[in-house]
Amino acid sequence: MANTNGAFGLRPIGVVGQAANTTGATEYRIASGNTNAIYQGSPVIPLSTGFIDIVGAAAGGTVGLLGVFWGCEYVSSTTGEKVFSNYWPGSGADSNHPVKAFVYDNPMQTFVICSDASLTSEATAQGHVFANANFATATSGSTASGISSAKLGVSTIATTAALQLRIMGIQDDPENSDFTAAGIPVIVRLNNSFNSANGAIVAGTPSTTGV
Repeated sequence: MANTNGAFGLRPIGVVGQAANTTGATEYRIASGNTNAIYQGSPVIPLSTGFIDIVGAAAGGTVGLLGVFWGCEYVSSTTGEKVFSNYWPGSGADSNHPVKAFVYDNPMQTFVICSDASLTSEATAQGHVFANANFATATSGSTASGISSAKLGVSTIATTAALQLRIMGIQDDPENSDFTAAGIPVIVRLNNSFNSANGAIVAGTPSTTGV
């Protein structure tokens, strides 16, 4: 039976170890003139300007991922009223007010993400735990729901340290347990996080390859 999961990007579910799981988000800023849509569940990067943006390349580049976008607050340039949204539409903010972004940025935060393809079998999937992977895509989403369409790229699973996701396990979910189909919920954390102790990657512009 096919899995019921559709794409939803990265959803926070816990933290590594026995620390308190607050699933807390840190407030950052989006430039009011940023025309890139940023969807809930999208990985985001820090810019050298002090703002954040949606990741520009699934394979990475010169920038470590800051975290996962969960929503924003801004003042509408049309109505002058405060808007709370689960995604940044890429326009519509009054430039006289900050665009506040809320990001899950704990390097030890774990997330669940759907696989973009079959993992063959439960045994094969278990064998991928502790390996790394990239996103199949990470820059798109739905303007209707505001949800990211990011998925884990099964074909990218390898031991390569530069890959953006570390596989931590497979979520127990009876509705999504057909390992011969796409949509398996994979538990991951961000690899080479910008905020990690070894996150020496400088804030800036990512490479434009690998999406």
